[in-house]
Amino acid sequence: MATLNNDYLKYPERSYGMDHDRYEWTMLHNRKPVKWPNGKKIALWVNVSLQFFPINQKGIPFKVPGGMTKPYPDLRHYSLRDYGNRVGAYRFFKALDQYNVTPTFAINTRLAERYPYLIGTVKERGDEILCHGYHMDTLHYGGQDIKEEEILVKKSLDTLRRLTDQDIKGWISPAKNESENTPDILAANGITYFSDWVNDDMPYEFKTKNGNLTAMPLATELEDFFIILNNLHSAEDWSDQVEDAFEFLLKDTETSGGRVLSLNIHPWVLGQPHRIKYLEKVLEKLGAHPDVWSASASDILNAWKAQQ
Repeated sequence: MATLNNDYLKYPERSYGMDHDRYEWTMLHNRKPVKWPNGKKIALWVNVSLQFFPINQKGIPFKVPGGMTKPYPDLRHYSLRDYGNRVGAYRFFKALDQYNVTPTFAINTRLAERYPYLIGTVKERGDEILCHGYHMDTLHYGGQDIKEEEILVKKSLDTLRRLTDQDIKGWISPAKNESENTPDILAANGITYFSDWVNDDMPYEFKTKNGNLTAMPLATELEDFFIILNNLHSAEDWSDQVEDAFEFLLKDTETSGGRVLSLNIHPWVLGQPHRIKYLEKVLEKLGAHPDVWSASASDILNAWKAQQ
């Protein structure tokens, strides 16, 4: 059997910890414990993704998860995504308000252009809005021309800021996919936090050429799309897994300080008549729990930053 040459293990940035300089390597249990306002133990971030999937998707460099799967025109899947923005979102509004849960809305800029009534409703509610890219088929990816990506990010943010009257500070890339330049471009355009990296339970500082961002933990493993449509579990399974995560993190706080429970949910998935009761079940439990602080992404970020 051939053995590996020693040069195989030598490459730039190889060192104890991380093999890059984007952030400092630390173990979660060694970090300074965080205290949330009013002695709460869990900061609950409910992130509602309002998305636009083009029916004539290009799929460059890959077909986005949740996108069209059949030959053009894939009206079956296009209209299902549209259902979330026309019907499911309003079920979400009602449930969030009923159980006193504070949401943050991740919005595709193209959706804000196409659905003025929906965006007007979000604006009237006064909830925080972050940018979810231009639309779900405008992917950021390795090898993408940097000028092309710079134009895309600027257009996405400038337009969403104008349409929502908010100084957007947060970002989630479509499919959470990035190029090697994405964080640097985001920081240059006034973004202070992003959620493309899912490698932690707590926020952490992330270095760019244009100043630091904060990587905010938005768990893919607890997404309704991931559990129900990717892993093919039931909506009841989704609610059970969320409650399991909550109970584990709550126990973690006994020795490690406050934790973040993040739920990324989609009106076209959980907003269906046969699934909405499971979202209501989760919100009812978390919204009434004495150890839960329900807050926007920025409020959680600011509370964390103040203690670093």
